[in-house]
Amino acid sequence: MSTPVHDDPLSRERAHLAASRSALRAMREDVESLDISDVTANWVNAAVLESQIEDRIKALADLSETPLFFGRLDYLHAPGAEQAEGAEGERFYVGRRHVHDADGDPMVIDWRAPVSQPFYRASKNDPLDVSLRRRFGYTGGDLTAYEDEHLSDPAEAATTSKLLQQEIERPRVGPMRDIVATIQPEQDEIVRAGLTGSVCVQGGPGTGKTAVGLHRVAYLLYAHRERLARTGTLVIGPNRSFLHYIEQVLPALGELTVRQATVEDLVGHVEVRGADEAATTVVKGDARMAEVLRRALYAHVSPPAEGIVVVRGSRRWRVAAYELEEIVRELLARDIRYGAAREALPQRIAHLVLVQMERAGEAPDDRVQNAVARNSAVKAAVKAVWPPVDPAKLVLRLLSDADFLAEHAAGVLTEDEQKAVLWVKPVRSVKSAQWSPADAVLIDEATDLVERTHSLGHVVLDEAQDLSPMQYRAVGRRCTTGSATVLGDLAQGTTPWATRSWAEALGHLGKGEAVVEELTAGFRVPTDVIAYASRLLPHIAPGLTPVASIRENPGFFDIRTTPAGTAGVLAACGELLSREGSVGLIAADARVPELAAALDAAGVGYVGPGEETTHATRLTLVPASLAKGLEYDYVVLDEPRAVVDGEPDERTGLRRLYVALTRAVSGLIVTHATELPPQLTS
Repeated sequence: MSTPVHDDPLSRERAHLAASRSALRAMREDVESLDISDVTANWVNAAVLESQIEDRIKALADLSETPLFFGRLDYLHAPGAEQAEGAEGERFYVGRRHVHDADGDPMVIDWRAPVSQPFYRASKNDPLDVSLRRRFGYTGGDLTAYEDEHLSDPAEAATTSKLLQQEIERPRVGPMRDIVATIQPEQDEIVRAGLTGSVCVQGGPGTGKTAVGLHRVAYLLYAHRERLARTGTLVIGPNRSFLHYIEQVLPALGELTVRQATVEDLVGHVEVRGADEAATTVVKGDARMAEVLRRALYAHVSPPAEGIVVVRGSRRWRVAAYELEEIVRELLARDIRYGAAREALPQRIAHLVLVQMERAGEAPDDRVQNAVARNSAVKAAVKAVWPPVDPAKLVLRLLSDADFLAEHAAGVLTEDEQKAVLWVKPVRSVKSAQWSPADAVLIDEATDLVERTHSLGHVVLDEAQDLSPMQYRAVGRRCTTGSATVLGDLAQGTTPWATRSWAEALGHLGKGEAVVEELTAGFRVPTDVIAYASRLLPHIAPGLTPVASIRENPGFFDIRTTPAGTAGVLAACGELLSREGSVGLIAADARVPELAAALDAAGVGYVGPGEETTHATRLTLVPASLAKGLEYDYVVLDEPRAVVDGEPDERTGLRRLYVALTRAVSGLIVTHATELPPQLTS
């Protein structure tokens, strides 16, 4: 005999899910049916409103494979009435977005709403007025299980949530997914930190720092939508593969307006076609280059050689050289942008002329002042005293003219450092130059010295440990009046210029006041894997707290000595592909072509990093240099020694190896024909 629906909790929850999906569909249909023909005054307003409606429709999409809600909170009292005797408790379903019924009553509460916060923070020790927290388990989009915690019942012992563990360890295929159902209290504190302050998150592999940063953006857009709609938000990642991997997280949370870019995208004033040696990049990325650029730019300002004579009708008005020099000194002392000062100079000169006119009995107005500022004699004087400077041409001259560089780098860069940044062959023009990524950052710095860079409301900077000081400055310019969330792991710095401390990095970013939070609980990497990788920490980041895996499943871990060649690697890939989930084959960059050929010959399908896996093709071949930030259910790591040897120095190589070792969610096989690095065996 079947249990009636009203007596079956799972059936009731499924019914609520069906009703919520129906309500969401109705909300979407209401927006789709809007007629704006009578409410728009012109075509511009109509276009703006149509765009807003399209965004709203997209945000109301019901993703069939994504649970609409993942939890339920039963409060002891009505919110705001905790102290009222006999107050009736309320029930809220917590999900990815708000859903209401035809009467406007909530059926699902947005996870970012204040009333949802106890879902992440409540505990047996501090239940936050929650009597029951219910978690839901899903298979695809179907609700298949639930699990209850009676937080206010002292007789019930605290237990680890099985559904939470299953969700953390669930195999994944395709791009990164959100962690909204599994956010932990320490992560939630960072996610909900205020907009005005900047936050730096130091997090080892598997601590969820990237997901925390993305969910923080979603939370800030919820809590400060109007302000951020005006000022804008930006997520900065290390490369295109990484951005492709994370790009679906925010849309899944209903946020469609956040721009994503790399640092190279931000500084794309010129086409990058060249590359520098590591030693050269280190010097070009040093913060001292900002002072060299500033000196070189303001060296163009020269004291006036003579005064100015302004002719208007039959009258001649003179501005003496000493008066002009005084204006120039004042503008230099104000420390405003080069271009802004240059624009102010003719107006200052014109003001002196107008004062003379008034003394002579004339009554000039603003139109006269503007006309004087445009006078040919004034324009000629401004060009001579404060000439226009093209930022790219300024950098080109610094890098190609040894005397010019020596003049402005004196006391800042050593002679050897000056030689390191100078081009071997002179370059004729900006267009013909083989600009490197570091050169583009220098041009961005020079551009900001000439004209202030637009500041956004909030910037998230991921994998920040790999940036040079000059790159930090480039990012900092994009949030001078806003705030930043900086994410990274000092142990995973894999560039010769990688930062050694967050205090130093935040200083270059212009956010020295940022609060540094450390995440040390590992949710992604299995216990045995992270313990093995942590053997490298004393050699790559002394003093850093190792990640402690909180996963109950220790994961699959094996180290195999294989014959030279590719047979052992292919065998390991085949073994892991027999399991459920995604597989990453990570190898030193130089080994990738050989492995790709072997996979092709064996008929094993694979994709490259950034390309989306499918259930038919679950293997990704990953050069070690692109592994950072990515994750796979299972990983085969080929020849650790080759990964280390592929970098310019051992410290950087060991950090690259640390990254490669910590990409696995459920299991890792290390294959090697050559000896392992001694740091792993000691």
